[in-house]
Amino acid sequence: MTQSIKKWLKYNLAHTQVRLVLILTVSVFLIILAVSLTSYYTSKSVMQEELGELQRQMLKLEMNVIDELVSESDKVAIQVALNDNVYQFLTNKVQSSYMNITGTYQFLSTLISNSKYIKSIYVYDLNRESFLAIPQGFSSSKLTFTDSDWTSVVSEFGERTTLIKKRMVPEGAGAKGSSVTLFRKIMIQGEFKGIVAVNLKTEELFAKLNPPIMNNLNRMRYIIDEHDELLYSVSNYDFDQASVSHAMDTLGKDDGADITIQNRQLLINQLASPVTGWRYVSIIEQDSLLAKSKRVAKVVLLVSIAALVLGGATIFYINAAAFRPVRRLKQLFSKYDRKTNGLDGINLERLAGELLTNQVHLSQLVRESMSEVASKLLTDIYSGNLSGKRDIEEKWRRYFGEWSAAPVTVAVLSIDRYEEWSRTFSGSDHSLLKFAMANIVAELFEPQWRIVCADFGKDKTAILLQPRIEGLRCERMLAESLEVVSRLLKFSVSAGIGNPQTEIARLKQVMLEAENALTYRLYQGYGQVITFQEVSGHEVIEPPQYESALNELIGAIEAGNEPESLEALGRLFDNIRSQYGYPSAAVSFLESVAERIEQIVPAAANGALCQNDFRFDTLDLEDSKGVLESRVILLAQRFCRLAQSKDFIMCQRMIDFLKLHLNQPIGIPEISESIGISSSLASQLFKQETGETIYNYLTRLRIDRASELLLKTGDRISDIALMVGYQHENSFIRSFRKIKDITPGKYRDMMRTRLEFPLE
Repeated sequence: MTQSIKKWLKYNLAHTQVRLVLILTVSVFLIILAVSLTSYYTSKSVMQEELGELQRQMLKLEMNVIDELVSESDKVAIQVALNDNVYQFLTNKVQSSYMNITGTYQFLSTLISNSKYIKSIYVYDLNRESFLAIPQGFSSSKLTFTDSDWTSVVSEFGERTTLIKKRMVPEGAGAKGSSVTLFRKIMIQGEFKGIVAVNLKTEELFAKLNPPIMNNLNRMRYIIDEHDELLYSVSNYDFDQASVSHAMDTLGKDDGADITIQNRQLLINQLASPVTGWRYVSIIEQDSLLAKSKRVAKVVLLVSIAALVLGGATIFYINAAAFRPVRRLKQLFSKYDRKTNGLDGINLERLAGELLTNQVHLSQLVRESMSEVASKLLTDIYSGNLSGKRDIEEKWRRYFGEWSAAPVTVAVLSIDRYEEWSRTFSGSDHSLLKFAMANIVAELFEPQWRIVCADFGKDKTAILLQPRIEGLRCERMLAESLEVVSRLLKFSVSAGIGNPQTEIARLKQVMLEAENALTYRLYQGYGQVITFQEVSGHEVIEPPQYESALNELIGAIEAGNEPESLEALGRLFDNIRSQYGYPSAAVSFLESVAERIEQIVPAAANGALCQNDFRFDTLDLEDSKGVLESRVILLAQRFCRLAQSKDFIMCQRMIDFLKLHLNQPIGIPEISESIGISSSLASQLFKQETGETIYNYLTRLRIDRASELLLKTGDRISDIALMVGYQHENSFIRSFRKIKDITPGKYRDMMRTRLEFPLE
C-alpha cells in the first residue's frame, strides 16, 4: 500500500503540469488565507479601537454628570454647615428651641425641594449625640433616632472634610434599603462639632449611567467605591458574575483591556473619578460586533479550501483524462522504457481568474473598513502620535486616495463660551451637538469641496478642506456655515483658518496656524472667521507688562476694598486692550490672574468660594472681565468681613514672614516667634485659616517663586534652589517634582517653548 502511494506521487510529481497546478493551488490557498486573516484582524482592531474610544468618551461624560451632582450635593452640605440656625443648634445650651428647630427645618425643606437628587438631610451633634433631620425632625438622642448606625463614620474622616459612601438604611427611616450618603464635617472655631449627612436618591443620581441600546451589544456598567465595593450596576444582559470578577482582576489598574473569558470576548474600560474616587467600569461583549468579521473570515477560508479542492480535482482530471493515453503507452512500453513523458500547455487561466476575483473582493472589504478611520489621521497628527513624514504620507495615500494634489486648508472650529455651553447642555448631548455642527458644515461645503471632520476634544473640531474647482476660497462659505450653526443649534462658534498647504507632511503646522488665528477671538469677539494670513503680521515689540496692575488688584482684594478692586481690574483690562499683545500671552496672563486670586482665597470660606473653573481661551475680553469681576467682588467682600478677625490677621502676618524669608532655612519656631505665639498655636491657627500646614504652604510658595525664576532667568537650578531656601539641589528637585509633577529642567524647557512658539 505504501509502495503504491509512493509510486503514485512519484509518477504525478514527475509531470510539469501537475507540479504547476499543485504550486498554484497551494499559493492561492495561502494568499486567500492571509487575506482572510488580515481582513478579520484589521477590521477587528479598527472596530475595537473606535468602540473603545466611544465607550471611554461616553463613560467620561456620564462620570462628569455624576461628579457634578455630587459636587452640587456637597455645596448643599456646605450651606447647611454655614447656616446660622445649625450653628445655634450645635452651640446653644438648649437645643429644643422651637424657633431654632422650626427655622432649621424650613431651611432643610427648602434645600431638599430645590434638588431632585436629595432624599433627606441629617444634622448630628457629636457632643450631645442629638439629631435634627428632615423628615424625622428633632431627636435628643441617637437611641431614639431610627437611622443612627452611620454615626461611626466619625472615625473615618481623618484629615478629610467629606466622605461619600453607600450604606444600608433601616426600616422606619423614610426608605428601606441602600442609600448613597455624603457626610461633611462641621467645624466651629477649629473644633469638630458635628456632621451633615446628605442622603441621595440612588436611582436619580445614577440615572445617566444607563447605557443606550446600540447595535444589540451586550453591555454592563459598574460604579465601584474606594473600598472596591459595588455602588451601582446596570446591564442589558445577564453577565456571569464570576467571569466579570475575573475580568476586573485581570484588568487591575489599567484603563482598558480586551479579554477573552469562557470563549467570550469582553472589551473593558474604566475611569477613576477625581471628585469621589469611584471607579466607573464599562464591559461590552464583542461577540455580536465581531460576528460579521468572523463570517467574512470563514467564507474566505471556505473559498481557500474550495481552491484546494479545485486544484485536487484538476490534478485528478489530468491523471484521469489527459494522461490516460500516456498511462496506456507506459503500460505497453514499460518493460522497454521506464521514463515517463508529460503533457505541456495545461490552461490555468480560468482557475486563476476566479481566485484573483475573490482576492479583489476581499481587498475591497479591507479598504472600506479602513476608510471609516480616515479622520483619525488628523487627530493623530494634531496630538503628536504621528509625526514622521513617511508615515504621514503613507497613511494619506491610504485614507485619502481620491483626493488630488491641490492645496488643502485646515480650519479649527471652537465653541464660544465653552464652559457656559457645557453647563447649558447635559453631558450626554455634547457629542451629539458637535456631531450635528460638523454635519451642517459638511453639507454646506459639499459638493464643491472635499471635506473631512475630526473631533479634537472639548470645544474644538477640525475640518480639512480641498476645493474640487481651482481658485475657490473657504472663508465666505465657512462664515455662512457658522451663521447656520448659530441659528439652528442656538450657540455660537468661531473659526481659525491656516494657510493653504500642498505638502501633506506639514499639516501639523497648518493646524497650529489655524489655532493661532483662532486665539484672536479674544480681541475680535464671537462668531468670527479669522485667517492666519490676517494676523500673521501682528508683532509685539516689547512684552506687555501687567505685574503692577495685578499687584494693585491683589492688594485691593486683600484689603477688602470692593470699589478699588473693581477699578484695579478695569485698569488691568485697559492695559491688555491698549498693549494688544499676543492672545496666547494675554490668556496665559488671565489664567495666572485667576490662579493668583485662587491662592488668596481665605480658608474661612470653607469651600464656598473654592471654585477653579476659569477658562479664558474660549472667551472674549468682555466676558473674561465679567468672570473675574464676579470673583473679585465675592473675595473682596469676604476679606472685608475677615479683616476684623484676630486669627486671620495673625495668619496673614505669618504668610508675610514666609514670603519675606523664602530664601532662608526657616522653620515653625522662627515663624511663630515672629508673631509672639507658641509653635503649636501657630500651627493650629495656620491650619484653621488656610486649610493646610505651614510646611506645605511654605513649600508651595518656594516652588511658585522657583517657577518664576526658571522662566524669567537663565540661572542654574542649583542657584535657584539656594534662592528659594533649599540647601541641597536634590531636595529642591524632589519638592518641585512633587508639586508640579515635572522636574525643574523640563518645566523650564516646556514653558519657554509654549511662550516662544507664537512668535515663530
